[in-house]
Amino acid sequence: MKKYLYLTFLLLTASFSYAQNNAWLIPRVIYVGDPATLVVSLPGAENTGDYFLYPESPNFPTDTDIDFHKITLERRTAGSRLLIEFTAFTPGLLELPAIEIERERFAGLTVTVNSVVDTTTPLILSRPASPLAIPGTSLMLYGIMAISILLFLLILWFFMKGRKFLQAWIEKWKRKQLFNSMRIVEKRLNRLLQKGGDKRKIVDKLSIEFRNFLSIFTKLNCRAMTANEFKLLPEFLQDSEYTSAFLANFFSRCDEIRFCGGELETKEISQLLESLRLYLAALEKTKEGGAA
Repeated sequence: MKKYLYLTFLLLTASFSYAQNNAWLIPRVIYVGDPATLVVSLPGAENTGDYFLYPESPNFPTDTDIDFHKITLERRTAGSRLLIEFTAFTPGLLELPAIEIERERFAGLTVTVNSVVDTTTPLILSRPASPLAIPGTSLMLYGIMAISILLFLLILWFFMKGRKFLQAWIEKWKRKQLFNSMRIVEKRLNRLLQKGGDKRKIVDKLSIEFRNFLSIFTKLNCRAMTANEFKLLPEFLQDSEYTSAFLANFFSRCDEIRFCGGELETKEISQLLESLRLYLAALEKTKEGGAA
């Protein structure tokens, strides 16, 4: 009986020594956290196919320092192999737990796992990094700082005074658009008159559009005013012939032309359009007109 036990022990020892001496890692050198495969060369056996162990398998090995992914036993007549796919999380010489697959047991397998940190020297803090030596770096940094400060001051100015400035600019732009639109009306009516259009409709359009312009400009309801009521408007063009009396006379002439029963003359309507054009030019140039 003792003879058989001794023989069994020798066979197991020889099998372990053979497996350990015929094992290699892929890659040859592994570090903590690297996926690797331990390949163990085994003697040839009957070619019965490949056998696998997955994490869901009942006999799948577990270890606190090693995460096993898959275990494969390849049986070939020319030579079998055991492939152990794993990831180790502790440096040093690690012994794998016993692996049982297809009625075979493999124990005593070891792997060497290296550390990315050099443990042979004491850990010390590194010296501060040297300043950037790239040409133009200082100019870029100071430029960014200057732009940031300028942007901050611009935002601060906008919140303090920028709104009033922006509002004044918008009002000026609207006033310019108002004058441009009235000039377009005058040119369109003049072309229509030269082409022989209906003179009474031209005068009607001239009176209505000019009243709309004055209503927006003065912020008064000039659409409902009679000709004489225009004398009550503020004087925008002092020391000039284009006073409030000019506006009263202009609309009086429009009313006379519109409601007369006789034939309308082209020359008289042209004079009204000319008066409008001169009035607009004088009004836009004056300081009072620009500030209105």
